Amino acid sequence: MDLEKVRNIGISAHIDSGKTTLTERVLFYTGRIHKIEEVKGKSGVGATMDSMELERERGITIQSAATAVKWRDFDINIIDTPGHVDFTVEVERALSVLDGAILVLCAVSGVQSQSITVDRQMRRYNVPRLAFINKMDRAGADAVNVTKQLRQKLHHNAVLVVYPIGAEDQHEGVVDLRTRKAYYFDGDNGENIRIEECPAELVDDVEEYRLKLVEALGDYDDGIMEKFLSEEEVSAEEMEPVIRKATLSLGLTPVFCGSAYKNKGVQILLDAVCSYLPAPNEIDNEAYDLGNDEEKVMLHSVPDKPLVALAFKLEDGKYGQLTYTRIYQGTLRKGEFIYNQKTNKKHKLGRLVRMHADKMSDIDEAVAGDIVALFGIDCSSGDTFTDGTVQYSMQSMHVPDAVISYAIEPKDKGGQANFSKGLNRFSKEDPTFKVHRDEESGQTIISGMGELHLEVYIERMRREYKVDTIVGEPQVAYRETVTRETTYNYTHKKQTGGSGQYARLAGVMRPIDKDSEGDPHYRFVNKISGGAIPREYIPSCDKGFKESMDKGVLIEAPVTGIEMEVNDGQSHAVDSSDMAFTIAARAAFKEAMRAAKPVIMEPIMKVQVEGPEEFQGGMQTTLIRRRGTIIGSETHHGNTVIDAHVPLSEMFGYSTELRSATQGKAEFTMEFAHYDKVPSQIQEDLIKKHQEAKK
Repeated sequence: MDLEKVRNIGISAHIDSGKTTLTERVLFYTGRIHKIEEVKGKSGVGATMDSMELERERGITIQSAATAVKWRDFDINIIDTPGHVDFTVEVERALSVLDGAILVLCAVSGVQSQSITVDRQMRRYNVPRLAFINKMDRAGADAVNVTKQLRQKLHHNAVLVVYPIGAEDQHEGVVDLRTRKAYYFDGDNGENIRIEECPAELVDDVEEYRLKLVEALGDYDDGIMEKFLSEEEVSAEEMEPVIRKATLSLGLTPVFCGSAYKNKGVQILLDAVCSYLPAPNEIDNEAYDLGNDEEKVMLHSVPDKPLVALAFKLEDGKYGQLTYTRIYQGTLRKGEFIYNQKTNKKHKLGRLVRMHADKMSDIDEAVAGDIVALFGIDCSSGDTFTDGTVQYSMQSMHVPDAVISYAIEPKDKGGQANFSKGLNRFSKEDPTFKVHRDEESGQTIISGMGELHLEVYIERMRREYKVDTIVGEPQVAYRETVTRETTYNYTHKKQTGGSGQYARLAGVMRPIDKDSEGDPHYRFVNKISGGAIPREYIPSCDKGFKESMDKGVLIEAPVTGIEMEVNDGQSHAVDSSDMAFTIAARAAFKEAMRAAKPVIMEPIMKVQVEGPEEFQGGMQTTLIRRRGTIIGSETHHGNTVIDAHVPLSEMFGYSTELRSATQGKAEFTMEFAHYDKVPSQIQEDLIKKHQEAKK
């Protein structure tokens, strides 16, 4: 397999820009489906169907996470990028697998809020892209205006590479600005391409926009710049390598146009994917070396290096779990053993398939740069596989702790089986989504990285598993700690008939200094001398203190940041036991904690808000109103990014407020930063609420 001829691309767009219609045509022209109407007829997919509806339609071909098509002599893997920006690992994973992308825009609506979002993500991952202005057949279509919007709103160096022949109901095809040739798409489905000279009435426009293209390319090539300045002719052959170089460096966005619905311009776009988007070996990929403190290492897209592959999406197929895998380095062979770096398990690879035409084809091996599917491998999304000779992971193994929880149950008892199935699958797909059962209340608790994160899964439960749920109030993961050093001296004495219970222990409880070495949550210090407490009872003291960390004395939140020193005590030859010292340690802990000025700590989130510069003031106000501290802001390409620390408890409903303050044009991401003391007034309210709930 020639790596130079492989392309791994994503197609992303604002909802209703015709992403699905375009993908449908791509599948048709590359022979992946044989009749466009079939797709529409079979699953009721209309041409204007958006990607959210697509998720509901099971069985349409694009539903596979990676669809392999062949165009000319190129292998193109089309990866279905998630439409929902839920700031979870899912979007990142799909984007990390892409080498290039097509940004689809509507010729009438132009750059819309979701286009801004999609573009922002691609920038974050340095994905080179082409733009395709779709729906040139619609009333009000204007490719030149949309290209302007790409420059103004998204700050792309966008230039037209083709010029439309007519617009609205007069749209007939495109003129290639590189060769000045006109392309018409004849036949029932636009499959017969007719090439003619440029229509006379368009010659002036074509020359004007060709000159703009040459000027833009001059910034990337001195030879072209000299010819542009001396008004010499620049040939299509001279342009090609420069367009490619500028696109790969993210300096240029070539713009194509057409109408997928009317079957115009799609083949030219496919040619451009092959000409201008990168091959896998032109992209730098990094992994974390788990054997060397997660230090970053460069991977090489060659077949003879140690294997490194990422499972980026799971699907429940009729033959069991299908695991979509991108190979970054080395070769994956059927029958060989592969090692999961997260679980340290080894698996024998029984079946390897390539998604091809309208079926899967079994293959014996696949090499770096390829995207294939594995059968029968039990793993989670995001797991890295190697051949066992290296300990590399494509993603950091550090999974942040969940900061927010909901109690959740199916509305209908009949949905219990699907409900469990859904939760099981989601927690496999996303390591930051956790599920557990609260033993006291018997409720199912889901936890995650934020309100939006959990809402997306509740919505997926409804869509994919047809289960409506009842969701309890969001619970913030509060903690308790102490603020001063306190001595304790506690005696546990119980005299009943026969032997009693006796244990005395004394020492110091103190807050852990944040900057000191060691466990930041709990430390046990044994300073007993002269056998005041017999050695065999020391572990029981430690056990009693540890058990007490589960519930604090203010709102019964878990306790953190405490050092327990034991320096004195007493035992009884008959009445002392492990049990007696464990009970004494628990009681001593509670007593000491009450005296050590306990406080409630709340999770503080690092919130990053990103939106157009004109809304900067409004975005800052929304954060300050929620007890936020702004720690920095910068403006780039007309876009402002504000970083702030905001208590999680204040972030509920923030997305709605931010949307209304910025006309829906800003978005935010949120991750856990640290714990901090809650203000005293809020602490009083929390204690009061907790006491009322217990009554």
